[in-house]
Amino acid sequence: MTDTPSPSDAVWRRDEIESPCVKVCVLHPTERLCMGCYRSGEEIACWSRYTPEQRREVMDALPARATRVDGSRAPRRGGRAARLRGEK
Repeated sequence: MTDTPSPSDAVWRRDEIESPCVKVCVLHPTERLCMGCYRSGEEIACWSRYTPEQRREVMDALPARATRVDGSRAPRRGGRAARLRGEK
């Protein structure tokens, strides 16, 4: 068995920007951005139709969006470990 891709595999290889999806698909309730990749619902839905230039614009905007979503999260209360210690 070889690791050489077959000619039929070529259809799956593309020279385009990869999706930033990390499979955590939950929209933030107020920012309306995905909590995993920071794209809007519209950007997620249209991603396969975007040009490479449109994808690059979205990718360039994601780091700034992360602060909008991450900064608005409620602080963690300690989880299971805190409950076991009796903290509230």
